[in-house]
Amino acid sequence: MKKGEILEGIVERVAFPNKGIVRTSEGKEVIVKNTVPGQTVSFSVSKIRKGKGEGRLLEVVKKAPIELDSPACIHFGICGGCTYQNLSCEEQIALKEKQVRELFMPVLASAGKEFDALFEGVKHSPAVYGYRNKMEFSFGDSCKDGPLALGMHKRGSFYDIVNVEHCRIVDEDYRRILVCVRGLFAKEQIPFYHKMRHEGYLRHLLVRKAVKTGDILIDLVTTTQTDGFDEAALLEQMKEEILKLPFDGHIAGILHTRNDSVADVVKNDGTEILAGADYFYEELLGLKFKITPFSFFQTNSLGAEVLYETARKFIGDAVTQSKEAGSTVFDLYSGTGTIAQMLSPAAGQVIGVEIIEEAVEAAKENAKLNGLSNCDFIAGDVLKVLDTIKEKPDFIVLDPPRDGIHPKALEKIIRYGVEKMLYISCKPTSLARDLEVLQARGYEVVRMCCVDMFPFTANIETVCLLSRKP
Repeated sequence: MKKGEILEGIVERVAFPNKGIVRTSEGKEVIVKNTVPGQTVSFSVSKIRKGKGEGRLLEVVKKAPIELDSPACIHFGICGGCTYQNLSCEEQIALKEKQVRELFMPVLASAGKEFDALFEGVKHSPAVYGYRNKMEFSFGDSCKDGPLALGMHKRGSFYDIVNVEHCRIVDEDYRRILVCVRGLFAKEQIPFYHKMRHEGYLRHLLVRKAVKTGDILIDLVTTTQTDGFDEAALLEQMKEEILKLPFDGHIAGILHTRNDSVADVVKNDGTEILAGADYFYEELLGLKFKITPFSFFQTNSLGAEVLYETARKFIGDAVTQSKEAGSTVFDLYSGTGTIAQMLSPAAGQVIGVEIIEEAVEAAKENAKLNGLSNCDFIAGDVLKVLDTIKEKPDFIVLDPPRDGIHPKALEKIIRYGVEKMLYISCKPTSLARDLEVLQARGYEVVRMCCVDMFPFTANIETVCLLSRKP
């Protein structure tokens, strides 16, 4: 097997998140992403390390038996946003459950536990299509020097952008906004920001929509490079064009954010309000949350209700079983305090710790909005903040970033010796790694389930309740 060689093989299985294990006719094993079990694929060998290869998918030579006759979205295969538009919802769930099973079975077996005895299945998202409440569209072109595009990155490309006016994971209001804004700037010949040359004006279009209230926030993100056109007149024109659109929801605010960072991220170097306000409210399980363009919030509101209700039941049952009145719960990596506020009725006190100061301020504001007096939020790194908190927790909730918990922070968490611990993970591989440490230090898994928060993608949320061994 040589780098650059074109080979063909059958996808035997797919490891989390989307690593297809392909077996060639010569018996060689190669990882090819964006494939599904049973496909016959051709690929170009891109990397060889320690006898193992990685390949770039070129073509699906023969479909897998589990595939749909045609993908649910016409952009599938070109757009890099979704992985499984070619599978039914049932097949997606089955594939993700199999991946979770293969990942956690050996981890639990090492502690003498059986996966099937603990795993409570995968809970579906209430909405499969149009479920996202936030999208960050990028400006660019679909090919070098091509017409203006506004949408998602092409699969496997850092530069090329594909128009996604028929995207299935957002609703019609997003698509109306996308077409309107792209058409205006294309007509006015406004340049997009070139990542290599660091020149141009248009960067991103951020759209958020509250599922429960129908409020819509639109934020145009640009540089400050305005040579050749009247920025104020252009923004006014964009605002007027958007306000003319027929929406199923209603506009809460139209904003303009400046960002001159060379990094390809949506960053706020200053925001002005063109119309309305710079926030709206979303509702989850009877609680209200103030959302701004850059707030961290679960991107699937209805799925988040399933996730948080599951978390509340897991930890709520644990509180009830322990018969401890006025228990203290630590919500570590608390974000904007969503989980803390969901758990507050089941606890005497909830202390949230989050490194992003803006998120902490939002958490305090949301707790006040919901009339919750037993929630406190601290800004700082969990690793350092734990040394400053005088209170001792009775329960700990963990919802870390994708990479999991810092090893030193995990040791401090373990040393509290709490009876119960809840771990919510958006990346099962990180959870599996941390579970090995937790099990070795005296904790055992007692309940586990998944919530399919992101239909058609390769991601899934996992909820795991741990108990300290006697």
